[in-house]
Amino acid sequence: MPDSKEALENLLDKSVLIIVKGNVKIKGTLKGFDNHLNILLEDAEEIANETKNRKLGTLIIRGDGIEYIYPAE
Repeated sequence: MPDSKEALENLLDKSVLIIVKGNVKIKGTLKGFDNHLNILLEDAEEIANETKNRKLGTLIIRGDGIEYIYPAE
Protein backbone atom coordinates (compact mmCIF):
# COMPACT_ATOMS: atom_id res chain seq x y z
CA MET A 1 0.00 0.00 0.00
CA PRO A 2 1.48 3.38 -1.00
CA ASP A 3 2.14 6.03 1.65
CA SER A 4 0.57 9.49 1.48
CA LYS A 5 3.46 11.11 -0.35
CA GLU A 6 3.67 8.37 -2.95
CA ALA A 7 -0.10 8.53 -3.52
CA LEU A 8 0.10 12.32 -3.99
CA GLU A 9 3.03 11.98 -6.41
CA ASN A 10 0.79 9.78 -8.58
CA LEU A 11 -1.81 12.59 -8.63
CA LEU A 12 0.55 15.43 -9.62
CA ASP A 13 -0.77 17.47 -12.58
CA LYS A 14 -4.12 15.68 -12.32
CA SER A 15 -7.51 16.91 -11.20
CA VAL A 16 -8.30 16.18 -7.54
CA LEU A 17 -11.22 16.72 -5.19
CA ILE A 18 -10.20 17.73 -1.68
CA ILE A 19 -12.53 17.77 1.30
CA VAL A 20 -11.35 20.05 4.09
CA LYS A 21 -12.63 20.48 7.63
CA GLY A 22 -16.20 21.77 7.66
CA ASN A 23 -17.07 19.51 4.70
CA VAL A 24 -15.90 22.11 2.15
CA LYS A 25 -15.18 20.55 -1.25
CA ILE A 26 -12.45 22.02 -3.45
CA LYS A 27 -11.55 20.78 -6.92
CA GLY A 28 -8.40 21.70 -8.83
CA THR A 29 -5.19 20.54 -10.45
CA LEU A 30 -2.60 19.25 -7.97
CA LYS A 31 0.65 21.09 -8.70
CA GLY A 32 2.66 20.29 -5.60
CA PHE A 33 2.87 19.40 -1.92
CA ASP A 34 5.40 19.44 0.90
CA ASN A 35 6.40 17.25 3.86
CA HIS A 36 3.47 18.58 5.91
CA LEU A 37 1.09 17.58 3.09
CA ASN A 38 0.26 21.22 2.38
CA ILE A 39 -1.25 21.20 -1.10
CA LEU A 40 -0.80 23.59 -4.04
CA LEU A 41 -3.77 23.64 -6.42
CA GLU A 42 -4.23 25.53 -9.69
CA ASP A 43 -7.60 26.36 -11.26
CA ALA A 44 -9.20 25.63 -7.89
CA GLU A 45 -12.92 26.02 -7.33
CA GLU A 46 -15.16 25.46 -4.35
CA ILE A 47 -17.94 22.99 -5.11
CA ALA A 48 -21.01 24.27 -3.27
CA ASN A 49 -23.55 22.04 -5.03
CA GLU A 50 -24.28 20.55 -8.45
CA THR A 51 -24.99 23.93 -10.08
CA LYS A 52 -23.02 26.47 -8.04
CA ASN A 53 -19.22 26.67 -7.91
CA ARG A 54 -16.94 29.50 -6.78
CA LYS A 55 -13.65 29.98 -8.67
CA LEU A 56 -10.64 30.38 -6.36
CA GLY A 57 -7.67 30.29 -8.78
CA THR A 58 -4.32 29.20 -7.34
CA LEU A 59 -4.66 28.00 -3.78
CA ILE A 60 -2.56 26.55 -0.96
CA ILE A 61 -4.40 24.26 1.45
CA ARG A 62 -2.80 23.47 4.80
CA GLY A 63 -2.27 19.76 5.31
CA ASP A 64 -3.77 19.74 8.80
CA GLY A 65 -7.11 20.95 7.41
CA ILE A 66 -7.46 18.20 4.81
CA GLU A 67 -9.77 15.29 5.53
CA TYR A 68 -9.74 13.45 2.16
CA ILE A 69 -8.16 13.73 -1.28
CA TYR A 70 -9.72 11.93 -4.24
CA PRO A 71 -8.85 11.78 -7.94
CA ALA A 72 -11.49 13.88 -9.74
CA GLU A 73 -13.08 13.19 -13.09
